[in-house]
Order: sequence, then C-alpha cells, then structure tokens
Amino acid sequence: MIELHGADYSVYVRSARLALEEKGVAYQLHPVDVFAPGGPPEDYFSLHPFGKVPALKHERFTLYETIAILRYVDEAFEGPALQPETPQARARMMQILSILDAYAYRTLVWDIYVERVVKIRDGSPADEVKISSALGLARKIVTALEDLIAPGPFLLGDNLTLADCHAAPMLNLFSKAEEGITLLKAAPRLSAWLERFRERASFQVTEPAG
Repeated sequence: MIELHGADYSVYVRSARLALEEKGVAYQLHPVDVFAPGGPPEDYFSLHPFGKVPALKHERFTLYETIAILRYVDEAFEGPALQPETPQARARMMQILSILDAYAYRTLVWDIYVERVVKIRDGSPADEVKISSALGLARKIVTALEDLIAPGPFLLGDNLTLADCHAAPMLNLFSKAEEGITLLKAAPRLSAWLERFRERASFQVTEPAG
C-alpha cells in the first residue's frame, strides 16, 4: 500500500493522486495541512524536510518532490504507461511539466485563482494589482501550452501521460477565475482537453472534499 501525505486541496497532491488512480495503484491519503497554525506536524519533516506536500511512503522507501513521485508511480508499478516511449515525446512531457512548475503554479493558482476566487469567497478583497500584473505571464503560459498540444484527446496525443495529471489540477482552478475563463477561450484545444479530462473517473474521485 502506498501512503501519500498531503492535503486534498493541493494541486500537487492531486497530481500525484491522479497518477496513482490512472495507474490503478491502491493508496491511502494521510491529510497534512501545511497552512495550519504552526505549519505541518513536526514528525512530517522526517518525510519532507522542506515541509511541503506531497510526500510518498512505499514500505521503507520515502520520496518527496511531485515530479519524482509521478515518475516513481509510473515506473515502479504495473498498469498503463504514463510516460511516452520516444525520446522526443518524453522530452515534450518534461517540458510541459517544467512549464507548469516554473511558471504556471505561482501565476495561475496563487496570483489569479487564490486572489480572485479564494479571497473573495473568504470575505477578503482581491489584490487587483497582483492579478493585473499576472495576466501577461498567464496569457503566455496558456498560449505556450496551446501550442504544445499534440493532436488527440490528451496533451501529448493519443495516450494520457504525467503531463495530463500535472496540468489538470492547476488549469482546473485557473478556469474558476473570470480571468482564467477569458484566457482559456483563446485556447480552444487546451479548453477542450480540460473539459474532457474533467469527465475522467480519476479526476472526479480526487475532487477535494471542501
């Protein structure tokens, strides 16, 4: 049994959960809230010294950093391959994963979704300056992903890969903000992919409880 530690609301935890679900690997989610008063429990730092989520435990093996977890899930267990066979396609997958981590997460999730949706939902005003400052990079991210999509139902073509698992949670939150809705309208292939992915059983079963 895989033990995955993290909060279900985290896009990174959901990314790992999507890979586990698509791979057909049984796992148990142990809730860890890094935003709790005082941060995560002290014993969690033995799994992740930086106090982030997720962290994975498989028997005596522990692992943190989402991309490493995604690749381990695919390579260590039987089930559908979640990484392409050819070097070029694998490189494209890694390129998308890198774009998501380096540019998309902070911009699409924190600077736009959290400001526009979460803060307003919680009764606080959105930081309009932060949102406005993020729009240029958000547009570039959406355009870059739109340009990289291969023909087929998934980001890289006919087969689901780790890129799909990693992109879906971030873009799903981004699409809940009015700015996200507007920018995604200019990316029809990316929007269509997101709509299809939302219908997958793996996406529905990993929907956050709150």
